[in-house]
Amino acid sequence: MGVMTTAYTPQPQAPQAPQAPRRPQPLQPPSAAQGPQTAERHIAGRGTPDAEWQAWRGLAELPPITAADLAPTQGRAIIIAPHPDDEVLACGGLLQLLHAQGTRTVLLAVTDGTASHPGSGLLTPADLARLRPQETAAALRTLGLDGGNAPQLLRARLPDGQVRAHLEQLHTLLRQLLRPEDTVFVTWRQDGHPDHEACGLAASLAARACRATLVEMPVWSWHWATPGDHRLPWHRARRLQLGDEVLRRKQQAVQCFQTQLHDDPSSGQQAILPPHVLARLLHPYEIYFT
Repeated sequence: MGVMTTAYTPQPQAPQAPQAPRRPQPLQPPSAAQGPQTAERHIAGRGTPDAEWQAWRGLAELPPITAADLAPTQGRAIIIAPHPDDEVLACGGLLQLLHAQGTRTVLLAVTDGTASHPGSGLLTPADLARLRPQETAAALRTLGLDGGNAPQLLRARLPDGQVRAHLEQLHTLLRQLLRPEDTVFVTWRQDGHPDHEACGLAASLAARACRATLVEMPVWSWHWATPGDHRLPWHRARRLQLGDEVLRRKQQAVQCFQTQLHDDPSSGQQAILPPHVLARLLHPYEIYFT
């Protein structure tokens, strides 16, 4: 049995007893009090070299954590990927370990990544809508996530690059999906990419409302931050060690995202995931903010 894919849309709530009217409270973007503004987390240029991160003792000294600690087997692990490839880059090792320990896993693809190649004559949004979900499916197979315990794959199909504008829709979806025993893995609320941050915000609010456990994952943070950067919550950071075979599968799975790995000569756009970006994300460990 392979990966099960479902288009997910929020369902109408069951009728309830009448209550006193209550003014709806719309979700709001993070305020200045919640952390630095996105402009301070600008993703441009080559970013912080991986060699600087590896030379920093702080990474090696982070408290260790296991997959069983992160997601106990009695609950589900809900993985929220803003774009196809985030689920592998952020937690491709953890996904394998959860599969091995028998944890039921649900992967929510928030967008189909159709805005990754603006102005391209080679990859149109329609091409990307078809290809990028196929790349995810191939990557999950490469990770060995098939058989009876394959992840359930849900697709929200929100517009790529516009998740913040659809925050209410994503929040509603998550409120209907989550259960108290679930552990939610999502990109960090201050990761630097607007879609990553919007997904983190919606997930944090939904997890709190549903009494689920929230775990956040840095992806683009390694680009704009620097070793020991006070803007990152190092007090919450935990290090999950990956074995050689788990790391090898993760590295191979990343190669399934061919649309993101090559320059686009038709638009002059460089690869979304060039070698210097992948170098910061393909180590024998993964970092989680618990």
